[in-house]
Amino acid sequence: MYSPLRNSRIKLSVGQIFWREIGQGPDLVFLHGSWHDSSQWLGTIEYLSRYCHCLAPDLLGFGESKSPNIHFSIDLEVHCLAEYLDTLKLREVYLVGHSLGGWVAASFAVKYPDRVQGLILLAPEGVNAPGTQQRMREAKLLSANPPWFFWLLRSVYPLAKLLGSKKKFDRLLEFRKQLLESDAARQLLFGRNRAEIKAELVDEQLPVLKARVLLLHSSQDTPFAAALCQSYAALIPSAQLESIDSRGGDLPQEMPDFVAKYIQDFVK
Repeated sequence: MYSPLRNSRIKLSVGQIFWREIGQGPDLVFLHGSWHDSSQWLGTIEYLSRYCHCLAPDLLGFGESKSPNIHFSIDLEVHCLAEYLDTLKLREVYLVGHSLGGWVAASFAVKYPDRVQGLILLAPEGVNAPGTQQRMREAKLLSANPPWFFWLLRSVYPLAKLLGSKKKFDRLLEFRKQLLESDAARQLLFGRNRAEIKAELVDEQLPVLKARVLLLHSSQDTPFAAALCQSYAALIPSAQLESIDSRGGDLPQEMPDFVAKYIQDFVK
């Protein structure tokens, strides 16, 4: 029987959580990427709703999941996810995570190995992949106040177009826009003490991860996103790595039907 999409909210100890829910069957929890909210997964969960019970929450501090002024951390997001699943009486689930959501999913699987039946990860953050330090420096420069680096970029932008560097400058400007629009993501990825961020990386835990893991890689991923996926694959020898020929790097929004098919086959 068809189950329509439902929007729900619940009050937890750390704040209010909003989520989208649809379907019946195995329990799949979808965790969105750094610069998104749960709407990123709408296309995918609608495809899967005939076979699976899909839940897509906004991570704490994102979208409509509100919290008082708190210090964001991956540990806090994991704690929030555990409390959310406990409240809904979901003991064992599959976790699907993109980017930042992949880091939260992997961290949850490390902390609660008996609660995760499988992980499906797309460009997952949380490892010291090649390019990490350069990305950190760019984020610091682009989010600096006063925005002198941004002023410099804008002033030399016409010259960059003439010299063939427009794509690089466009990427930096888009990155700055993302940083300014998502304070929670900026704090989690770049705004905290470097030692605190390093302590929450999962490089050392991934080789002993018990859950089955599927890694989905886009043919149009940025070099850094590709490096993240490859780093996870190298650290989890048993992981299944699949490449999808896509039009863009955001697979959940660009190719939701293909992503859903891979997830369906993995869950089966």
